[in-house]
Amino acid sequence: MSFTLKIGAEAIDFNLPATDGKKYSLANFEFARYLVVFFTCNHCPYVIGSDELTRDTAEKYKDQGVQFVGINSNSASTYQEDDFEHMVQRMKEHQFPWAYLYDESQEIAKQYGALRTPHFYVFDENRRLVYTGRGVDSPKDASNVKVNDLDRTLNELTSGKQISTPVTNPIGCNVKWDGKDKHWMPPEACDLII
Repeated sequence: MSFTLKIGAEAIDFNLPATDGKKYSLANFEFARYLVVFFTCNHCPYVIGSDELTRDTAEKYKDQGVQFVGINSNSASTYQEDDFEHMVQRMKEHQFPWAYLYDESQEIAKQYGALRTPHFYVFDENRRLVYTGRGVDSPKDASNVKVNDLDRTLNELTSGKQISTPVTNPIGCNVKWDGKDKHWMPPEACDLII
């Protein structure tokens, strides 16, 4: 079995606490026509470098029924700045237009097969996966971005077109797994495309 969810797979449910003091599951996003679940964190330079592009994309497609959900699955024992307290601080500071959830057990990251931060999963109106991979081709330095895969995917999805490139390799830091070296990845985790 592949580590990462395959195209056509159903969105996996979760029940996770968020920085706003609530708990969220898929049912909380039933109002959204489309759902973008992405694995992110507080410290990663690839996340920090591309968060404003992600914000722009989330705001661009909000009126077309697209909802974004950020999930932090990084172990706080690897980087303390990835803990819940710092998540709350970061959302207060930046006011991102998405719910920011904490996957402390890392179970949701394992079930989705999150490889890196950031790693995006786009689901259609039936909550079937239509895209997984990177947001942009240069997340660490937004000034060098030439390809915005997330924007392209959402443009195609909301226009009723077929997704032209459903899989790309996520670009970023690997998910920080609890009790493992900070560069460790599960043996079955690998690039989505070669």
